This record gives sequence, C-alpha cells and structure tokens, in this order.
Amino acid sequence: MAAPIAEGPDAPSPGLRLRSILGGAAGNLVEWYDWYAYSAFALYFAGAFFPKADQTAQLLNTAAVFAVGFVMRPVGGWLMGAFADRQGRKAGLTLSVVLMCAGALLIALCPPYARIGAAAPVVLVVARLLQGLSLGGEYGASAVYLSEMAGRRHRGFWSSFQYVTLISGQLVSLALLLVLQALLDHGQMAAWGWRIPFAIGAGLAIIVWRIRRGLAETESFRNVQRSGRRRGAVADLLGPHRREAALVLALTAGGTVAFYAWSIYMQKFLANTAGFSAGTASAIMALALLLYTALQPAAGALSDVIGRKPLMVGFGVSGVLLTVPIFTALEHVHSATGAFLLVMAGLLSISGYTSINAVVKAELFPAEVRGLGVALPYAIANALFGGTAEYVALWFKQAGLERGFYWYVTGLVAVSLIAYLRMRETKDASAIVED
Repeated sequence: MAAPIAEGPDAPSPGLRLRSILGGAAGNLVEWYDWYAYSAFALYFAGAFFPKADQTAQLLNTAAVFAVGFVMRPVGGWLMGAFADRQGRKAGLTLSVVLMCAGALLIALCPPYARIGAAAPVVLVVARLLQGLSLGGEYGASAVYLSEMAGRRHRGFWSSFQYVTLISGQLVSLALLLVLQALLDHGQMAAWGWRIPFAIGAGLAIIVWRIRRGLAETESFRNVQRSGRRRGAVADLLGPHRREAALVLALTAGGTVAFYAWSIYMQKFLANTAGFSAGTASAIMALALLLYTALQPAAGALSDVIGRKPLMVGFGVSGVLLTVPIFTALEHVHSATGAFLLVMAGLLSISGYTSINAVVKAELFPAEVRGLGVALPYAIANALFGGTAEYVALWFKQAGLERGFYWYVTGLVAVSLIAYLRMRETKDASAIVED
C-alpha cells in the first residue's frame, strides 16, 4: 500500500472541493429521484402498462420490470466504470445523467396498454434498461468522485452525501407523490397523474447535465492520467484486485437487500400487508426517510473517528438479530406511529452500511481501476439481490409464505457480516493516497 502523499499543485482549494462535492451530490439526487419515481408511483401506473388483474399481480409485474432494470446495472458498471477510469470521473457522471433523462422521457410519454397493447410493457422495459445502464455507472462514478474529492480527515463524512442524495431522491419522489395525492383523486392519478414525476425528472436531468459539465476533475484521476498507467481494464480487476472485487460483492449483498427491503419495498408492505392506505403508507415512509437521511452524515463522521469496520459490523449484527422480529411486528401494527417507529428501527440498523459503503469500496482500489472496481461488483450484487428484493418479497407473499422473505434478508445480511468481520480497516489502509 502506498504511503499517503501531500496535496499536489492540482489539489483543489477548500472552496472548490466543497462546491464540487455539493455539485456532484446534487446530480446524484436527481439521478436517484428518476430511478425511485418508478417505485413510488407503481401503485398508480401498474394498470396502465399491464392487463387488469388483482393488485398483487400487477405489482408483481411492475416489480419484475423494476428488477429488469438491474440486469443492465452490471453492464453499466462495466462500461461506464471503465469509461470513468479512462476519460475521467466528471465524464462518467455527465454521461450517466443523459441516459437517465432518456429513460424518464420514455416512461412519461408512453401510451397505456389499453391503446398499444403489449408494446406498452415493452417500452417500459426499454426505459428501465436505459436507466439501469445509467445507474450502473452512476453509483461507481459518484462514489469515487465524492471519495476522491473529499479530504482524508473527513472522507467518511463527505462520502456519506452519496446516500444523503440517494435517499433524498427517493424522498423527493415521495413528497411529490403526497402532493399529487392531495391534489388529484385516485382516478386522475391512475389515468395521467403518474406521468408528472417522470416529466419533471427528465427536465431536472437536463439541468444536472449542465451542472456536471462544470465540475472539477479529481486529483486522483489527474495523477493517474499523467502516470500513463493502463486504466479501467477488467483484466486488472479480475487479476491483481480480484480479492477486493469479491469483497465488494460480499459486503454489498446483505446491505443492498436490506436497504431495498426497508426503503423501497416497505411502502408497498405497509399498504399490501399491514393494511394502511396508500396515502398513510407514503406519509410514514416520507417522515422515516427524512430522519434516515439526517443519520447518514452523522454516521459517516463517526467512521472518520472510530473507523469504517465497526459501523459495518454493527449493521451486520443488528440486521441478523432484528430483521425477522421487526417485519413480524409490522404485520400486526395498527397505528401509524407504531409502524413509523418500527420502520425507523430497521433504517437505523442499515445506516451502518449505507452511510459509508461508498467510501469503503473506493478505499479498496487504486485510482487506475477504482471506478470499475467500485461499480462492477456492486452492480452485480445489486442485480442479484437489490433489484430483485421487491420481486422476491411479493413472490413469497403470493405463495402464502411471506415470512420467508424476512429470513431471506437475514441470511444475506449474515453472509455480509462474515465479510465485515474479515475485512481490513480501510480508513487506515486506504488506497486513496491524495489528501
């Protein structure tokens, strides 16, 4: 491991560093808003894209398409991770938002199933494939950009803003859902209201494209670019850095399925299993995610003091012990307050993972393969476990074995816990050598 070096002549000033971090994070928010709008509004547009059926069957279809988007994320992680290593972090961030904009426009403008038949779900799948390709590169590019742009002493704190903006994207989509639910009745929402968030997302993506074109490049990328070393090669990832790539897969598996269970699927669980109305379920999740967002910088700052590993282990232990009891309790909760407190307990648990997983992964790889090393194994784990979480949960429910999903999540968290216990402390052995 190379020793830390002092800042070079190209190191950003504190002001430029702050503006770059906030600019990159703001773009991440819009990317994830576009991605999460699909899940937030699925209760209303499921009937527009699929034949009439019972609610669980329609949600199962939309969840399947949600999972299909994740099929492209490993492809995006490979292509765009390598692109960010070869052409720059800023170039990767800019390209990803263009693809996200295209996917949002397709969904917003697609005619319903009643008008074009089977072509409607085909268009929906194409749109999600484009967005999956975008997100496959977005995670790696933004995780690397924020981690490289942040200074060594506060890297955990600043990198946590990736999940602050990721969660904020979901929160903004939920806030818009609440506003539209207040202004439109159910029939209007199902007929055309659900198109509004996708149109807004496409417009915001254009604004983000302009912002990202003006971002500063990181010192880490400039240094490796000047060195002339080969960059973004899959052979290097699968050769000298295969252990780090395998570690990213293992530490992501439990974290991503828990995150999607508690933050994405939970809205549908509250409506479809706990029996709350769609509006009440949305309100519970909006408040819970707001507080959850505030936890991320605090946990990231804590990792700068005590290290990354204790937080990851804390998530693993609490996830193994609490997932089944909390989900079981939510089946029988009758008050919105009780449901909120139980959901917050689950979100508090996964904060040990979400707040620092980006910086942990970035600290594992040298600059010449960092974008690819963070993006590709993460995207594979998400395609296998994160993107399929809703589908698996609804499959268990339709089969009359809903609690099997709780044990499925617990088992994957246990696998990741083993990885957390065996991993090195990346704060003290970081491959990011620039301060």
